[in-house]
Amino acid sequence: MTDIQQAIQTRRSNYSINNKTQMSDEEIIKRIRTAVKNCPSAFNSQSSRVVVLLNEEHKKFWQLTFAELQKHVSKDKISDTENKINSFAAGKGTLLFFEEEETIERLEKQFPLYAANFKSWSEQGNAMLQYAIWCLLSDEGMGASLQHYSPLIDDFVHKTWHLPSHWKMIAQMPFGNITQAAGIKEFMPLEERIKIFA
Repeated sequence: MTDIQQAIQTRRSNYSINNKTQMSDEEIIKRIRTAVKNCPSAFNSQSSRVVVLLNEEHKKFWQLTFAELQKHVSKDKISDTENKINSFAAGKGTLLFFEEEETIERLEKQFPLYAANFKSWSEQGNAMLQYAIWCLLSDEGMGASLQHYSPLIDDFVHKTWHLPSHWKMIAQMPFGNITQAAGIKEFMPLEERIKIFA
């Protein structure tokens, strides 16, 4: 089995993580840069953006996220929410995924025949980037999960890390050393999902 096949098979949503990773910050960043540079995008737009939050910046993100969620979550649910947020904060880092909207708007004007498709295509490209990074982390024995707290957190994220207003947040990915394996995953029969004509 090739390394990429193994990474695809071992990649799971891991919610039980800590910050005791074997990789250095520099090695983690190198893999993220590889994925960002080489992932495909429609018309080679390269509209995806990633913010890498490590160590204390990562913890700050989840502290601010919980503070924002407290404004919206009922009191009887706040304890569960805090436990969930703490499980993400226990990791090594968090990746914030964005789409750069000015690039997309420029393509819509430049290629009006395809204008209705560019937003969808950009999110497909972002999803491929998320998956590529996820597999690269998995290949190094790290676990991650994909979270979606936008738009509740968008304002403080842009203000805290001084990000351009035309960066639209898509997802958040906390990652770290796996402390508990993911549960057994059930699979539909592939015959229901794949049609082969040869």
